[in-house]
Amino acid sequence: MALWGGRFSGPADSRFKQFNDSLPVDYRLVQQDITGSIAWAGALVQVGVLNELEHGQLIRALHQLAQEVTDEQILASGAEDIHSFVEQQLIAKVGDLGKKLHTGRSRNDQVATDLKLWCKDQGQELIEALVKAQQQLLTLAEREAQTVLPGYTHLQRAQPITFGHWCLCYVEMLERDLTRLKDALTRLDTCPLGSGALAGTAYPVDRFALAAELGFRGPVTNSLDAVSDRDHVVELCSAAATSMMHLSRMAEDLIFYNSGEAGFIELSDAVTSGSSLMPQKKNPDALELIRGKAGRVYGALMGILTTMKALPMAYNKDMQEDKEGLFDAIDSWLMCLDMLTLVLEGVKVNSQRTLAAAQQGYANATELADYLVAKGIPFREAHHIVGEVVLGAIAQGKALEDFTLQELQEYSDTIESDVYQHLTIEATLAKREALGGTSIKQVQQALALQAVSQIEVPAIEEALGASQQRLNAHVAEILMVRPARLSDVDAITGINDHWALQGETLPRSRDQVLRDILDFAVAETEGQVVGCASLYIYETGLAEMRSLGVSPEHQGHGQGKALVDYMLQRARELELQRVIVLTRVPKFFAKSGFELTEMESLPEKVMKDCELCPRKHACDEVAMEYRF
Repeated sequence: MALWGGRFSGPADSRFKQFNDSLPVDYRLVQQDITGSIAWAGALVQVGVLNELEHGQLIRALHQLAQEVTDEQILASGAEDIHSFVEQQLIAKVGDLGKKLHTGRSRNDQVATDLKLWCKDQGQELIEALVKAQQQLLTLAEREAQTVLPGYTHLQRAQPITFGHWCLCYVEMLERDLTRLKDALTRLDTCPLGSGALAGTAYPVDRFALAAELGFRGPVTNSLDAVSDRDHVVELCSAAATSMMHLSRMAEDLIFYNSGEAGFIELSDAVTSGSSLMPQKKNPDALELIRGKAGRVYGALMGILTTMKALPMAYNKDMQEDKEGLFDAIDSWLMCLDMLTLVLEGVKVNSQRTLAAAQQGYANATELADYLVAKGIPFREAHHIVGEVVLGAIAQGKALEDFTLQELQEYSDTIESDVYQHLTIEATLAKREALGGTSIKQVQQALALQAVSQIEVPAIEEALGASQQRLNAHVAEILMVRPARLSDVDAITGINDHWALQGETLPRSRDQVLRDILDFAVAETEGQVVGCASLYIYETGLAEMRSLGVSPEHQGHGQGKALVDYMLQRARELELQRVIVLTRVPKFFAKSGFELTEMESLPEKVMKDCELCPRKHACDEVAMEYRF
């Protein structure tokens, strides 16, 4: 029986029913629909629609349905949608009482709530899958940290890098995928239930309590927006599409590295297949499918954007098309992340082949140009000279380092016998020691920083064994950064005292914090101060970011980054020219746009404060600056 038949005197055409019904797609929302119904039953008790006895009967029936329902049972029911199915099953269990549950509720706010609950559940699985893939890349990077690999531009051999550096490149990409996903999950974490069809419910339901009951951080505050918003579908499809682009690029790299022409890696038998005709072949099917599935995820994003374009308020049947593409995009993303992790787990690297390839193609030509520049030749002239050397090397079929000194001096008499030490692969790699470079030292430092950034998860098993409740809290936490108030002094002092004892920040007394309170901003979560930072102005155009800290029990939720961004915005508003920081975690500040600078370049007033530091005789901080 349809939920809307009273207005109609004749039955719907069977072809229209098949066209109109959404059950073949939205059956996946059954557990979310039951969860929402349980919460709504509680709300109806609060407003007197249900008594305690009726409420108990409904709750027992709903829990029973949640445990016994199967996909096959749902799809064979002939119901119009998942909401109709749940209501029909409820009526079958408790009779007419089941019909009372829909009081004050519309399928519009019901489906919007179900879909957001599903997105929250899937978001937790996606976070785990992304972390798994990152961890597998880090394991491979650590194992191959010193393996030389030819780097490419335009698919031409350019400069040597390390295999570990290549792995860390994709670790960074997946980190951005994680932050995009968490941002989307934070924005969707509001509850539509209680908004009715479009104008709100006529019953005095406590929507804040209802949202809390369902695990949302709060209710959607406009009923029109609640039932017509599908931004979360767009954002999740967008996050999936961007991540799939990253996975596709990684797959393409690995396919090329696995090719007979390159031979840099060998893929495990577990993720490859053979040819029905050519017995010698071992095809990288898993990677090719990852590359191929990116297209269908892009299609889901374009589909929902096109569906929502120019839709009038509030709910329209077009929006029934929101789920199929989203479900497929999320399924594909999860599947590809899982498969990529499996591929990486079994990769074997042929380090001799990668080294030989890196030594070919005149990858050390840039080093010869840099050598000439160091000898006083302008870079453009050095570039031209080395181009002629390479041309001569190609004609003679030999490497640059195989030229005699006399032969090299025919191109430039500036070249001396010390040139050869600059043309080795080892020298080429070792010079790339700036932050983000491919030197073995930099790769090892990057791995160390990654280990520090994941200190909450010393082992991947521990990370993935964390409870669903903790993951929920991680993505749903409300974070606000604001100017500090006098009432924040004790909280700021407590946070600073903790990190001062660790030797991570300079000690400050409560009186000092009180005196400098206007310099501070705080990060606040659910009314509690969990982080702080200050901006100390030295002179016109210059300020130092100080006392940045987050309480230990709240770390890892983005408060530090939010505080840095807030302080940089304050610096812009004050028309400062640069902000400096002394830090032991340069990678953290580099993500916000800070660059390394020389400690000696800092004003004397800055260095004077170092006298208060307990580590002043064994300083391991680096100086960084942000220029506007």
